[in-house]
Amino acid sequence: MKAIQHLATARPKAPGTAVASAVVVLALTVSLGLSGCGAADDGRVKLDFFQFKPEAVAQFTKIVDDFEAANPNIDIVVNNVPDPDTAIRTLLVKNKTPDVLTLNGNGNFGDLASACVFADLSELPSAPRVNSSVQDILNGLGTCHGAETNGLPFANNASGVLYNPEIFTKYGVAVPTTWDEFIAAADTFKANGVNPFYMTLKDAWTIQPSYVNLAGNLMPADFFDDVRSANWTPASGEFGFEHDGSEAATKLAKLFSYAQPGADGAGYNDGNAAFGAGESAMYLQGSFAIPAIRAANPDAKIASFPYPTTNDPAKNTLVSGVDVTLAIGKDTKHPAEAQKFVEYLMTPEVLDYYAAAQSSLTPVTDAAPSTDPALAGMQGLFAEGKVIGYFDHHVPPSIPLAPLLQQFILDRKQPEFLNRMDHEFEKVAARTITKKGD
Repeated sequence: MKAIQHLATARPKAPGTAVASAVVVLALTVSLGLSGCGAADDGRVKLDFFQFKPEAVAQFTKIVDDFEAANPNIDIVVNNVPDPDTAIRTLLVKNKTPDVLTLNGNGNFGDLASACVFADLSELPSAPRVNSSVQDILNGLGTCHGAETNGLPFANNASGVLYNPEIFTKYGVAVPTTWDEFIAAADTFKANGVNPFYMTLKDAWTIQPSYVNLAGNLMPADFFDDVRSANWTPASGEFGFEHDGSEAATKLAKLFSYAQPGADGAGYNDGNAAFGAGESAMYLQGSFAIPAIRAANPDAKIASFPYPTTNDPAKNTLVSGVDVTLAIGKDTKHPAEAQKFVEYLMTPEVLDYYAAAQSSLTPVTDAAPSTDPALAGMQGLFAEGKVIGYFDHHVPPSIPLAPLLQQFILDRKQPEFLNRMDHEFEKVAARTITKKGD
């Protein structure tokens, strides 16, 4: 493995943040160097590996070292890219698409897949092993010609509610399975002088995990098929935020009414440390927060449950995103070697190793269940395929969802929030052109 290249300085980023449309690729002029694929100096085939997760550098370094040891004719050049949205577009405009990539399975990935940047992986041996519900979430973001599989899920996160089981036991509170039980639990903790939740309103994006669960479960399943169509307006469309978003907004405001004093000055890192120290019974963050909580307190008591957004437990679903997606550049000069590396990444041993290290769920049907007790409460729905994707992955980056949610939670002006969301989507629709044919 060649020396790891750190192409940018890591910065905190909101999980589930949607990013710019693929058309931006043509406008980027930022200079970024990445060696092209070809033969290594020692005669080995060299593959460029675009790796976007700064917190997983150690895991991918080990994975690559093990792969190279078993495949001495292949040299994997790992490029750790903590600002992937900018980096990948820069590489694309410079015609330097990496051979193999890890990317977050969000709106950005869907845009690039729709632009036919990645190879079709549907015929790889590992493709049929992927949980079909998870693959549907990824493909639903966008695929080449609407017919290919341009990425394979490697690791999933789960956006549920984290809770402290010792605090629940102390006050005799059962894990809620309905909305009313959820609110009753919060009321019980508040009545006993315990923070029901630790809110972090200083960082606007931290409101999104709650909103995506409520909106994703309470708004129409095909909401964005209508709202993101060309020439949509609140008056002419079948769906809209004012028309369909009131229940989700009302319930979001209810959850955040339990915010602790000083919540508007608390950030994500503060929340991780506070919850890890037992300063609240629950924490409205998903599995992605578990490693950070444990970093703050290795002895933190963490369990989880899916959001109970209605009073019918049978309707509970788990919001889950493909935290790490594997892709191959469509025009790689070494497809056989690239496919061999991806197939290695998709082996049960590698998937299980990564999942244990990163507190993630493994999106293949033959995976062993997670042994992390913090994930146990969400593992069941995930294994059953009762999952939906992130609502905000379908929100265009030109719409400032996080600041709008933050403003709504602070000022509680619900009609204004819903109207503003409709207005923002109407502006997007006005400049949307629907292509017909290929």
